[in-house]
Amino acid sequence: MKNLQKMGGFAALFEAAALVAGMVFYLLVLDYVSVVDPVQKVALLVDNTVAMYISNQLIYVVFGIILVVLALALYDRLKTGSSAMVQTATVFGLFWAVLLIGAGMVFTIGMGTVIDLYGIDPAQAAMVWMAIESVHQGLGGANEIVGGLWVLLISWASLRGGGLPRALNYFGVVIGVGGLLMFIPALEVIGPIFGLGIIVWFIWLGIVMLRSKPSAEA
Repeated sequence: MKNLQKMGGFAALFEAAALVAGMVFYLLVLDYVSVVDPVQKVALLVDNTVAMYISNQLIYVVFGIILVVLALALYDRLKTGSSAMVQTATVFGLFWAVLLIGAGMVFTIGMGTVIDLYGIDPAQAAMVWMAIESVHQGLGGANEIVGGLWVLLISWASLRGGGLPRALNYFGVVIGVGGLLMFIPALEVIGPIFGLGIIVWFIWLGIVMLRSKPSAEA
């Protein structure tokens, strides 16, 4: 159990680092998010293929794989306190991991397709990319409803049964509710707040899991 908790702690810190790296890359280095024209987006893919491939693998595929470790470590830590809720939370955590891995694979395979098509017909490549990007965003790139639900249930289960600090649990409830509210179109503006909040949650969670035993928390 101790080794699994250590793995979970490092996994949580990795998730935070991956999210930070993704934000820096897509907002500051490449500025992909602000590009609206589909043709320009595909041109960015063509000009930055390797960088886009690596960043996508990191923040979706690898993130999803590491999330499995974290979800199982949290289940092991919290299962004695509120078993049914922790089981439910773990299902959503694993489901979120699958969605993220799927989103990353769709992005990667789709990117290769439109890059090949771009040299023949840029306009057609842009249309294909719009469809691929919609699937990618739907799976895990645009909203974090499933992730928010996982954080909410984990935090609520820990509030009921212990295992994590109460302050972290209350913070997790706020973050989880924020993720769920992104389901409402008018509240999608809170997306960046959720994105920054869950980074803090991952860091806090990772430190707790590396430094303390479940029985030490209330």
